[in-house]
Amino acid sequence: MRSSTGGPAEADPFDTGAGGLLRQPKAVWATAGASVVAFMGIGLVDPILPSIAKGLDATPSQVSLLFTSYFLITAVAMLVTGFVSSRIGGRRTLLAGLALVVVFAGLAGTSGSVGELVGFRAGWGLGNALFVSTALAVIVGAAAGGSAAAILLYESALGLGMACGPLLGALLGDASWRYPFFGTAVLMAIGFLCITAFLKEQPKPARRISLLDPLKALGHGGLASAAVSAFFYNYTFFTVLAFTPFVLNMTPYRSGAVFFAWGVLLAVFSVIVAPRTQKRFGSLTVLGGSLVLLAADVLILGYGDHTTAVVCTILSGAFIGVNNTVYTELALGVSDAPRPVASAGYNFVRWFAAAAAPYFAPKIEEWTDVHVPFVVAAVTAVVGALVVVVRRRALTHETEELQPRHAAEDAVAVFAD
Repeated sequence: MRSSTGGPAEADPFDTGAGGLLRQPKAVWATAGASVVAFMGIGLVDPILPSIAKGLDATPSQVSLLFTSYFLITAVAMLVTGFVSSRIGGRRTLLAGLALVVVFAGLAGTSGSVGELVGFRAGWGLGNALFVSTALAVIVGAAAGGSAAAILLYESALGLGMACGPLLGALLGDASWRYPFFGTAVLMAIGFLCITAFLKEQPKPARRISLLDPLKALGHGGLASAAVSAFFYNYTFFTVLAFTPFVLNMTPYRSGAVFFAWGVLLAVFSVIVAPRTQKRFGSLTVLGGSLVLLAADVLILGYGDHTTAVVCTILSGAFIGVNNTVYTELALGVSDAPRPVASAGYNFVRWFAAAAAPYFAPKIEEWTDVHVPFVVAAVTAVVGALVVVVRRRALTHETEELQPRHAAEDAVAVFAD
């Protein structure tokens, strides 16, 4: 049997036989398990932000720097991860990233001030960038039965981590805001031991990646357009993720439940809904429409009552899931740059917005009122849609519309989502 592209067809990833999803080497399971915990770290602090502010006598804008420092370092590290992994190999890069997360997550739990916590969170961001940017390549290289099962397994790890991060933060954070950090350190230490025991060194790339390669890739008009549009979108995304917990003002348990539901919608719409709607309507049409719907959702969130805010927060996960998949496919398919290089350049740009939104949203509230940060977030989503419309020709590759053949692979490659 052959695929539609003329090459040999890959095994069905759901096949329970050899090479199926559940028939993977221990090295794959070890890396996938560590990936779940790595992605949990993104939303881990969400339900405990108010508790951290209270425990360290800090303002919302100060506590939101936990996201700013994390993603600022992650953005810069995107220029380094390919450089490192192409020289020391995937296994050593994974272990280095895990070791950094263990150390800095543990230190974060001992913080005596918000400044210390922000600094340790930055170190955590560096470790996480090294790990998640390498994990997909390692899983694909070690998996049995071709890349389909490996990609599905990694995608499942991403969705599970994004959904369970806030839930773990709520369960441990209800007793103390310090416990989620200690819990993450313990889980990542277990991941470190599993990868040490089960994962052999992977072959190094034939060509080494330089520090400037991702920046050179941004010279392509299509990739630069995707990155700029994603920059504005990510400001909206992380206004919801980092600022909404203060607006909801709920207990860690309830806030964790809200963002767990948000994460489930994100995963379902990213993996299942986005590829199907792309196939029917085209990538750029789906992306533009989803951005406009996200803008409307965020605006209603900002001006609605408490119940409306909860519903709109959860619903935003659906639009964010669609956007993540389509953006990453555009970023990796629109230029001729190698995927790791295109991914690094794209992420370098968009993660700066993830660093900016958590800082500016509470500042804007201090300067104005609680509604205005959501107005700004709605505007940035619309700007992202306008970039897609204006730069439509640049964002179109060789065909009229990009096809979602590699949506799942691309989404996990760049999200590290």
